[in-house]
Amino acid sequence: MGTVTTDDGTTIFYKDWGPREGEPIVFHHGWPLSADDWDNQMLFFLAQGYRVIAHDRRGHGRSTQTATGHDMDTYAADVTALTDALDLRGAVHIGHSTGGGEVARYVARAKRGRVSKAVLVGAVPPLMLKTEANPGGLPMEVFDGFREGVAGNRAQSFIEIPSGPFYGFNRPGAQVSQGLIDNWWRQGMMGAANAHYECVAAFSETDFTEDLQQIEVPVLVAHGTDDQVVPYDDSAPLTVKLLKNGTLKSYEGYPHGMLSTHPEVLNPDILAFIRS
Repeated sequence: MGTVTTDDGTTIFYKDWGPREGEPIVFHHGWPLSADDWDNQMLFFLAQGYRVIAHDRRGHGRSTQTATGHDMDTYAADVTALTDALDLRGAVHIGHSTGGGEVARYVARAKRGRVSKAVLVGAVPPLMLKTEANPGGLPMEVFDGFREGVAGNRAQSFIEIPSGPFYGFNRPGAQVSQGLIDNWWRQGMMGAANAHYECVAAFSETDFTEDLQQIEVPVLVAHGTDDQVVPYDDSAPLTVKLLKNGTLKSYEGYPHGMLSTHPEVLNPDILAFIRS
């Protein structure tokens, strides 16, 4: 574990496990979580001989609770600071949800040779918000609800989200994991309320169309068809159409948090893509 300091003085916390000569995989977490959300994947890929790295986004987890910079451009710049400091080359970048947007923006702007492949899982691109150009998106009221939850009673909101739509635990017959719910709450409450509040706009209103069009490396787009947070129809299929070298893998009936509910399926699929 370590930290890197960005140009504006923000301290970004990160974990860095495995052989220094191993192929690097960088994990980007979703809202409002931390690098800890990748524990399962980091241990899996570590056992396969990879060097695994995960950071806490600014305002999240153990990174600095900054007053500013809660936008995709700054998130991507923070990743650049991290990858430059570690001198990562030929890295695979894997992002979930908001982290998928962060990956898209970073990879589109990354220095040549820094990135070999990318994986977007339940990711927010191309654009979540409903607009004239994106009629299948979600209305602003949905995202206002997230903001109201953070501003009103963040602790309660961070119980209700993982208990319901995030992991699909509100579906009939779902096998509820109290541990996943508690760990989601723990990670969320480590971060700053202002960062969580402002990040809602970052993940919902950022248009990643141009980023996706600029990406040259192979990209795996993995998405559950029963994703209640980032609906499937307005995300993964549209993302793949914008990519030069994209592969869509759909998971029938899987929820937004499928990396945690079905790691035994997702991890080998991601490994196969990396090795391909």
